[in-house]
Amino acid sequence: MSAPPAPQHPVTVRMFTQRLSSTPRGARLARHLAVGQLDVWGIPYGSDVSEAVALIVAEPAANAVTHGRVPGRDFELRLRLVTGSVRVEVSDTRSGPRPPGPRGVRATSLLAESGRGLAVVDAVADRWEVVDREPPGKTILAEVDVPQWWSLMRRQRVGR
Repeated sequence: MSAPPAPQHPVTVRMFTQRLSSTPRGARLARHLAVGQLDVWGIPYGSDVSEAVALIVAEPAANAVTHGRVPGRDFELRLRLVTGSVRVEVSDTRSGPRPPGPRGVRATSLLAESGRGLAVVDAVADRWEVVDREPPGKTILAEVDVPQWWSLMRRQRVGR
């Protein structure tokens, strides 16, 4: 009798991390840095993956500076190119109640002034969740699948 196979975790191929000021300017910069980094990794501006990541970064970054802001503390953007997908993490430093996860997002009125951010993440991400962060805070973690991931990796190796 053999033991069950160990779960296979995605292999991180590339990683980008940046702390940004908890200001509207920091939130805009997070989106620009994200799509710029994807382009460096071979995922071009304007592609479906790039556009999805831009939306996913924009919403939690805006929430981090609006609802998760703690004076004097930054928020963090982390991108990882893992096997088959791009993993996006946006973390703030406010403790307290977490926003709803994927099963708790409710549709909002088109005329509502707020409440659509996580609905956008839910619509665009292939997978996402809200996790606690140490030190205090929370992280919105989302993944976008990258079609043709293996050919992207081969092109990067050839280009070295």
